[in-house]
Amino acid sequence: MAKTLIAFFSRRDENYVGISKEYLNVGITETAVEKIRELIDADVFQITMKKPYSREYEACMKESKEDLDNNARPELASMPQSIDACDTVILAYPNYWDTMPMAVFTFLEAFDFSGKRILPLCTNEGSDLGRSVQDIIKTCPGADVKPGLSLAGCGIDSAKPHIERWLRLNGLIK
Repeated sequence: MAKTLIAFFSRRDENYVGISKEYLNVGITETAVEKIRELIDADVFQITMKKPYSREYEACMKESKEDLDNNARPELASMPQSIDACDTVILAYPNYWDTMPMAVFTFLEAFDFSGKRILPLCTNEGSDLGRSVQDIIKTCPGADVKPGLSLAGCGIDSAKPHIERWLRLNGLIK
């Protein structure tokens, strides 16, 4: 039987939700992953940095921009031993500077995704998927990268029908 892994990066703490900043106990991307888990059976791995970004939004954005400008690969707190048993990886992340957080690159570069299907899911407040899908294709040669799903953070509580349709289109639910 085909096995699916949901690998995700999510930010708690101070975030933009719509047009205002709010402190979140559960990140927006993590909320999307919870909705996916209500619909399919999958293993889950949260991509967390050994040294997380600041809790305050502006400081986090400054730090993440420095990482992007330096093409940094932040060290992760942990890593799966293997992804060999998975044939599909749902990769969920927020849009940081028109792409994925650099920690997601750290995760992707640690494994060979050849022959695996990657389904990108990007949470954002209007910046869509940015260039993240192109970056995944470039970072994971040999992977079958499918069209991504963009979810607005301010609408995450009502996103389940969009997620369900996307999973159905990709054959993960009937």
